Amino acid sequence: MFIATLMASPARADLSAETVEALRANWAGGEVLWLDPGVAAEFAVETEPADLWARWEALQAQGLDLALQPAEGRRKRLLIADMDSTMIGQECIDELAAEAGVGAHVAAITARAMNGELDFEGALRERVALLKGLDAGVILKVISERISFTSGGRKLVATMKANAGYAVLVSGGFTAFSEPVAAYLGFDENRANTLLVDDGKLSGAVAEPILGRAAKVEALAEITARLGIPEEEALAVGDGANDLGMLQQAGAGVALHAKPRVAAECRLRVNHGDLTALLYLQGYHRDEFISVP
Repeated sequence: MFIATLMASPARADLSAETVEALRANWAGGEVLWLDPGVAAEFAVETEPADLWARWEALQAQGLDLALQPAEGRRKRLLIADMDSTMIGQECIDELAAEAGVGAHVAAITARAMNGELDFEGALRERVALLKGLDAGVILKVISERISFTSGGRKLVATMKANAGYAVLVSGGFTAFSEPVAAYLGFDENRANTLLVDDGKLSGAVAEPILGRAAKVEALAEITARLGIPEEEALAVGDGANDLGMLQQAGAGVALHAKPRVAAECRLRVNHGDLTALLYLQGYHRDEFISVP
């Protein structure tokens, strides 16, 4: 048995009963359950429909997300999340580069690295080298003035933790950002790279070994083993090529507003909703969400 989930952006809340019913009828699905009127609905189907991806494409054109996954085991006990362009709306290294006057150059490298066109570790070293001499105090300025949180993040973390979940932020970015971001969002722990500082200024280097794609997979394996749960009970979310390993290894891997080459390799894709989509995918009703002040 599978569950089909249809979702709209919470800001628009334009998922209609007609759209849901048309798909349910075409797929001979079970009774429709509205998780959030206008935002998310689901129904069961016995087998994977042959036209799944054609339907997905058609709904994308309407600004709607569609996901199909096995009904059993949808609720997960571990959230393992990327930070940049996932839990926050920016790439932190790009924001630092903008302060250093090399923003456009670094952003172009970042875009290629996140789309899998460049080696992540090499691209990170190259970009960090361009930050050499930048006052380390600029990090606090960037956090306060340039960083915004992706909608729904605190609800996602708080709701999963209220239901015996554990939350880990695993970033290819930097601890100077992941630590305050993780604290604000309520993550239980965070892992990231360390920017090296010399006499109050960025040295242009990052501590080795670099936390990249392989390290994220290793973190998933290590944390699930420590918690005593199978990897199938993990929900991973990310957007870049360095997230692909953990997205494919976890029981459920969600490509959130992901780079095209990344989304193409993931079955669960959220292009229109926010982070609360990860709760709807697990079958949570809006009334079950935990709101944090």
